[in-house]
Amino acid sequence: MRISSSLFTFFSFFSTARWYKHSRNQKIAYLLLPCVGIIVGLSSCSRNLSRQVPSPAVPSPTSTLNNRPLTPTADDNNFVVAVVEKVEPAVVQINTSRTVKTPVPQLPDVLNDPFFRRFFGEALPTQPEERVVRGLGSGFVIDPNGRILTNAHVVNNADTVTVSFSDGRTFEGQVLGTDPVSDVAVVQIPGNNLPTVEIANPESVRPGQWAIAIGNPLGLQQTVTVGVISAIDRSLNLSTRPSSYIQTDAAINPGNSGGPLLNARGQVIGVNTAIIQGAEGIGFAIPIDTAKRIAQNLITEGKVEYPYLGIEMLSITPEIKQRINNYPNSNLRIEVDQGLLIVRVISGSPAARSGLRVGDVIQEINNQPVTTTDQLLQILDQNGVGSNLQIKVLRNGQTLQFTVRPEPLPSQTNTNPNNS
Repeated sequence: MRISSSLFTFFSFFSTARWYKHSRNQKIAYLLLPCVGIIVGLSSCSRNLSRQVPSPAVPSPTSTLNNRPLTPTADDNNFVVAVVEKVEPAVVQINTSRTVKTPVPQLPDVLNDPFFRRFFGEALPTQPEERVVRGLGSGFVIDPNGRILTNAHVVNNADTVTVSFSDGRTFEGQVLGTDPVSDVAVVQIPGNNLPTVEIANPESVRPGQWAIAIGNPLGLQQTVTVGVISAIDRSLNLSTRPSSYIQTDAAINPGNSGGPLLNARGQVIGVNTAIIQGAEGIGFAIPIDTAKRIAQNLITEGKVEYPYLGIEMLSITPEIKQRINNYPNSNLRIEVDQGLLIVRVISGSPAARSGLRVGDVIQEINNQPVTTTDQLLQILDQNGVGSNLQIKVLRNGQTLQFTVRPEPLPSQTNTNPNNS
């Protein structure tokens, strides 16, 4: 089956437009409601009441304050205080530095003037100029022998890593491994009997529960913010591979990256990783069970392998179906209401070698119905690299079966600009 290039352009535009619409230009309108006080004067009633009812004595603010005990009471503390006291010793600040070389024009001093430089243009001789780029993030100790969980974008390509505790201790760290796809990294520092965090049961996480973030936003060490879990299983295009994130309205800012997101018991439920630029009250964390699994692979194997098919897909909805079927000069018609439409097959990929084509609609994988990319990714993760997948597709009204053997995902770099 042949699909015109104009249709492929439509797929690319439509997919990009939907993501851009929902993820890049989110706007929040704020409505300020003025308080209006309406006073009705009833002078005669006021006079009569004043004769019959004596005015109560109102204690002065000074006397109230003077009667308040100066020693701490139970009202001064809450569960957040208890969480901070429990977890703060295991939360660290991570400072990094790396040397970057950039070419700069070289001219004799007498000609190193804007008036002369404009005549040389690109013909200027160059030599590398070195500059040091410094970074800041957060992390937390997951092993008493000095293993620290953080974000890959915090320590990626760093020449030096310095880990600081809230009690003032500082250690030089070594990066054991990074996974830019999931944005998870593990750092090792010397030591033993270090304070560690407690890991929550991921099945217990629910929207509406308390969420507490501890980290170093903008270099403000050991900052605590509080909110709720706004959503779970949130799929976002934050890296080269979609994942399932925890959304929270606890304030997260640059520097919070890699720090823990905690429940009301002080247990880690996620690793703070990203924000949406220009939005307020929208932050995201990697679920702790995902982060732990990836961290373990980095510790034991030094890398993480993701199953790779080599296709780009679009979930079929009534709107998608209508637009495709009404698209002019298209040889493709969608006859089903659900499934995954293949909009791109990468040359030389496992999908290409198996015979899958653009325009195929995936209905089942290993006899499991799939209607979203998340469902497909879950099946891929469960089966891993090298395990055959039986994929049933619809093509021109016919049902076809293909066998695809996933390969390791090619090395890629996380280029998301909105990491926290």
